[in-house]
Amino acid sequence: MGIRHKQIRPYTPRHNGKVERSHRKDGERFYAGRKFYSLEDYNKQLKRYMNEYNNFPMRPLNWLSPNEYLASFFSKQSVTNV
Repeated sequence: MGIRHKQIRPYTPRHNGKVERSHRKDGERFYAGRKFYSLEDYNKQLKRYMNEYNNFPMRPLNWLSPNEYLASFFSKQSVTNV
């Protein structure tokens, strides 16, 4: 698929800004405002949150949801590239 793994220098979050922003947003939107009463409860709430997040349109994806963006990306790939 042409994806190359590249490591960054340790302790340099500025090199990993997209991931760091994602962690911050998850903390603000999910972890900060909820209580979890068991691992099962946590998993249930996380599943609901991820479903909402992955189906919400976002400006960086040209107002597509992450699921729509991935579907569009993979529909453009030929069978030999996948």
